[in-house]
Amino acid sequence: MAVREAGVTEYRRYAVYDPGPAALAAFGAEWLGWDPLRGCETRGLGRALAATPRRYGFHATIKAPFRLAPGCSPAALVAGFERLCAGLAPVAAEPGLQLRRIAGVLALLFKPQPAAVTALAAEVVRGLDGFRAPLTPEDRARRRPELLTAAQRALLDRWGYPWVMEEFRYHMTLTGALSAAEEAEARQRLQPLLAGLLPQPHPITALALMGEDAEGRFHLLHQAELRG
Repeated sequence: MAVREAGVTEYRRYAVYDPGPAALAAFGAEWLGWDPLRGCETRGLGRALAATPRRYGFHATIKAPFRLAPGCSPAALVAGFERLCAGLAPVAAEPGLQLRRIAGVLALLFKPQPAAVTALAAEVVRGLDGFRAPLTPEDRARRRPELLTAAQRALLDRWGYPWVMEEFRYHMTLTGALSAAEEAEARQRLQPLLAGLLPQPHPITALALMGEDAEGRFHLLHQAELRG
């Protein structure tokens, strides 16, 4: 269970999400079956296709899950996150999101990814790195460094995650791994549901600091507007 310290919930890991525009975030929660912003289960319209991403909730990861460094408190992390977001400018990303296949799953992503999105994520990774506990040998081994490129291994060792900086790819996952037949079914279901929910350009105006509970589900800890 999560506990509370100085009025701030403490979780086993933390992450930074872009939850997306309100209407898209609401759809994603209904599709996956878990609403991380409200911390509750939903109908799960795509539950059979989305078991793997369900516990994370609908989002784009901006900073991957990390444990707090020794001596850092959740309250200090929230304060640092708020300060960081106050200095970051919102992004209007063009072209907007598209439904595409990535690493065997269906997700919403940019094609091509705007440089401003990559830069925003890099600033968040850098700005909160002081709150991140160093990787343990077990953490590093779970990332399968033998399968990474030399550049990705260097990013893993420096930032605790290999898909950051120039390797960062913004995506909002909607399914688990799919066969060709399952992908066709998922596309047929998703395309009409997504109609009207993908604004052009795609706005990134606020970020969400998330916490992972003991069951592996993510909850909203603090949301901050980008005010730079």
